[in-house]
Amino acid sequence: MTTPNRDQVLAASAGWVAVLLNVVPGLGAGYLYQRRWRAYWITSAVATAWFVAGAVLAQDADAAAEAQNQLVGLIGLLVLAGVTATEAGLRLKQVRQSLS
Repeated sequence: MTTPNRDQVLAASAGWVAVLLNVVPGLGAGYLYQRRWRAYWITSAVATAWFVAGAVLAQDADAAAEAQNQLVGLIGLLVLAGVTATEAGLRLKQVRQSLS
């Protein structure tokens, strides 16, 4: 019995699960499902940088700007979730086509 390689493991994963996990909890959880560690760590670093940048920029903000800052932060995380979900689905499609 042989151990499947990385592409075979990825091709065997359910694409909708990876996409959904990258959208709903966000922050690259679908990459963990696909066992794609590099993509997960890149997503984690980008999300952490987004949180840190938001915290640094919000230090001297007045209370009136707080709602706008929260909206910008939320939109950024939604964009990150959308990008990672799309990338996870496209990568799965690419690997399945190359193996068939």
